[in-house]
This record gives sequence, structure tokens and C-alpha cells, in this order.
Amino acid sequence: MKLPALPVCHLRGSFGNPKQLTVMGEVLTEELSDRGSTPLRSTMRLNELLRFNDIVVQCHDNPDADALSSGYALHWYLTRMGKSPRFIYRGKNEIGKSNLLIMKENLRIPVSYEPEFDEVPELLVTVDCQYGQKNVTLTKAQNVAVIDHHQVSDELPPLSEVRSNIGCCATIIWDMICEEGLDVSDDVLLSTALYYGLYTDTNKLSEVTHPLDKDMRDRLVINKSIITLMCNSSISLNELKITGKAIFDYEYNIEYKYLIIKAEWCDPNILGVISDFSLETVGVDICIAYYVSPNEIKFSVRSCNKEVHANELASYLADGIGGGGGHVLKAGGTIRPEKLLKLCGGEETDIEEITAGELKKRLAEYYARFKVIYARETTLDTSDMRMYEKKEQKLGCLELVDVFDQGTLVEIRTLEGDINIRIDKDIYLMIGIEGEVYPISKEKLERSYKFIDEPYEREFEYDPSITDVITGERKSVMKYASTILSQGRVRIFARPLTEYVKLFTSWDEEKYYSGNPGDYIAVREDDPHDIYIINNRLFDQLYREVN
Repeated sequence: MKLPALPVCHLRGSFGNPKQLTVMGEVLTEELSDRGSTPLRSTMRLNELLRFNDIVVQCHDNPDADALSSGYALHWYLTRMGKSPRFIYRGKNEIGKSNLLIMKENLRIPVSYEPEFDEVPELLVTVDCQYGQKNVTLTKAQNVAVIDHHQVSDELPPLSEVRSNIGCCATIIWDMICEEGLDVSDDVLLSTALYYGLYTDTNKLSEVTHPLDKDMRDRLVINKSIITLMCNSSISLNELKITGKAIFDYEYNIEYKYLIIKAEWCDPNILGVISDFSLETVGVDICIAYYVSPNEIKFSVRSCNKEVHANELASYLADGIGGGGGHVLKAGGTIRPEKLLKLCGGEETDIEEITAGELKKRLAEYYARFKVIYARETTLDTSDMRMYEKKEQKLGCLELVDVFDQGTLVEIRTLEGDINIRIDKDIYLMIGIEGEVYPISKEKLERSYKFIDEPYEREFEYDPSITDVITGERKSVMKYASTILSQGRVRIFARPLTEYVKLFTSWDEEKYYSGNPGDYIAVREDDPHDIYIINNRLFDQLYREVN
């Protein structure tokens, strides 16, 4: 029995980690991007900062909206807790961009420009940057704490909270404030600042993928008129000139129909403007716009080719030298110059030339690497494949009508992505071994699993939730979950992949799922076109060979 009405969520994963795929109620999971470096819960609580009295909050030089909103939020929390913190930024340049000046004035951000700061505070907290990095002027302090969302570049102090898979630093501090039992929505100006920090750092929300970013986006109470004012004041005449100059000087690959556009240093959102506009050109399927600065290389990726997901390409371009991600059509990323130089031998040379060469090299490798499979048109030769069956395993399950009424349109938010579905008495929700969530029919559930009289209690990086789309009421999935045991009645043919694969399933030919050498390609015994990918790391946990 197929489930044609059930949505299958397309998931984000960094290159090297195929995306999770749920097929006919089978749990096929992955190690999510950055999971190895991301804790299940915060490693630092904001209340740990309260033992200090003389506290200075510092964001990076030439602060952007995320840096300002992050420092603003931390200053707000510390003030609420009875402290008298100072919020500063340093460097050679004072804020000059019109949107940031509007943000600073209209949202009453208590930040001061301190190019010469000779004091040695009891505690210095750097936000949206890491102490000792090139983009933040060094300020001496008795103790240092770090809150950031960029990749870790050096050893961190004991008081640190760095989550590299979050879209902006503002989300991290918002989440930490929520953990302290406070609600920033009580302050509309602060909420508006946090929203704008996320908006600008994720290319107008187009690169929002982590559920915490989505949670903050959805829950903040904002002043829309101020957001509109800032959004329509973000491009200066000089940046308009940068945009035109960059588009004029492009490189085009006629075989794969992609553009590479190098821009001068600019606000990262300008890269999105450049790539969005350029993608409207006839004969252009992919656009990569980038700039090179001493501290970072930023790039934007756009795709209108279903065989190239922008988020996967962004991850591939930055693999090992930075980070990238986003959505299927829109994505972006950052490359660290020092890592790129080290990759190329560590010689002091022209970083712009090296960047251009590395991007073109990786693009060529990306296009040459993958074999594309359309399951509907493919029948695998199972003569060289072994037969496996599902192992008995404890999973979680809940009946959706126990959460919301029959017919309610809900959004299920998980670490892997959002699923929109209408509540039906014949549809249940499964919770996999790593917190992945997917719908399953009652008939299939009863055929493959049995209920155990015990609650399902597991801790995941992000606890999935269900929200009524109409009313906005939000409930925890885990609160309603019971334990079920898989009974191993599903049989598949499978073999390890020896090449990189992009698989379009028979029920959805608009989105592909990636497989790497060593992962398994599998097909159900009873359906030759039900083909899918199983992560190598989890295959032995999920299946055993049938002799």
C-alpha cells in the first residue's frame, strides 16, 4: 500500500552526508550537518554570567544587523537580571550604513563606538564573533565568554556557546533567553531587532533551515513598519554600482549553464540580489555570486535546475574550508581565507586568484561526480544485491488525533525540516532513532510494528513540535509519544554504492536525495521502483541480512 497523499520532507545536509529519506514508513536517517559539533542542549547558560558585575558585551568590528541584535539581546537580559552591562564595538569604522543607523536609532540599541577602549572589565562577552579573531579588535579582560554561530576557528574559553549550524547569532541568544524563562516578545523593539538580524544573516530568510531559526522567526512579535523601513534602506548608491559592475563582468559555462560573478566587498545580501537577478537570464540554470575580503569569502548560490540543489552545492563549495547551506533553490555560505590558503599550500599569494580557481575547480568536480537516477524509470539489477530485513527496534509513535482534532492542518517542525499535513484518524506519526519524524498509515504501522506499554523518552538536539497552522497553537511531539517495536517484516535488496548518486524517487521527481560511496542503495522486495538510499553509518543498526 502506497501513501500518495503523505508529504515527504526534503532535508538539508552538508556535502558528505546524504539527506534523510523516509520511504513507505521505513526510517532512513543521516548524520545531520554539524551534528558532531553541536550539543543536544546548551553547554553554557546565561545565568552563569551573572556571577560577574563589571560586564562588557562586544560585537565584531563593522557590525551587521545580527551582531547588533545579538548584543542588544544579551544587554537586555543582563539588565533584566540587575546588572549594568555596556555594549560596544570597536575597529576603524563607525556604523555608516543607512539601514543600520535606522536600526540603531528606531530600535534604541544601546551600543557605543569605542575605538580606544583601555579598560579591563571583569567579564568580556563577544557576540557573533570569537575572541581573538581578525574581525574583532582585541579587548583585554579578566574573563572572556563567547556566543557565536560561526565555525570554531581556535580554542574557545570555558564560557562558550557556539552553534555552527544556526542561521544567526541572534537565534542562539534568543534560545538561551527562553531557557531562562524570559520572553523577549514583551519588548517589541528587541523582538524586531532579533527578527532583522535573522532576516539579514539568512539572505532575507531564504537560507533559514534550522528549526530554532524558524521558531524564533514565527514567535517574535515585531514592528512591521520598522522592518519595512530598514529593508528598503539596505542598498546604497555605491552598492547599486557594485551590483551593476559585478553583473557586467561574469563568467559563463555553456555546458552546465552556470554563471560565476565576482563582486567587490559588499553587504552579503547584495550577493543575493546579484544572483537572483542573474538567474532570470535565459540559458542560466545556476548562479554563484561571491566577494573576497581579508576576513571571509562570502558567496550566494541560486538554482532553477532540479538536478542541482542550491544548498547541496553551497555545502560542496565550502566543504572543509567553511560552511554553506540553505534551501533547494537559494543558498549561500562562507569560506575562511586561512583554510583556503592552507588547502592550497599555505603560501601567501593572491587570495582572489586562489578563490576563483578553487570555485571553478569544485564546480567541475561537482558536476562530474554524480550519477542521476530516476526511480520511476529504473529497475535495479538485484542479482548482485543481498536481501535484508528490518531489525527489531524501539521507536516512538503517536496518533495525530490525540494532539489536534480530525481535519486540522498542522505543521510538524523537526531538525530535518517542516512537514505540513492534515490530521487524519488513519495517519500516525513516527519518531526515529535520531529524532526524525515522518507520517505513516495506520495499516502500515499495524503491519510492521507493535505497541509497547511505556512512554517514549529520548533526548534529541531539537525536540519536534506540532503547530496548528490556523490558530498557531504549538504542542510538543514527545509529550504524546508512546514506544513501538519494529518487527522486521519489511525485506529489501541492498548493496553499497560505489559512486555518488542523486536519486529521484518514484513518488517525487522534483527533489532528489544524495548518496555517497559506502552508503547503501536499496529497493523493496515487493516494489522494483521503490528505490532509496540508506546511510552507511546506520545500515547495520536498522537491517540484518537474510540468509
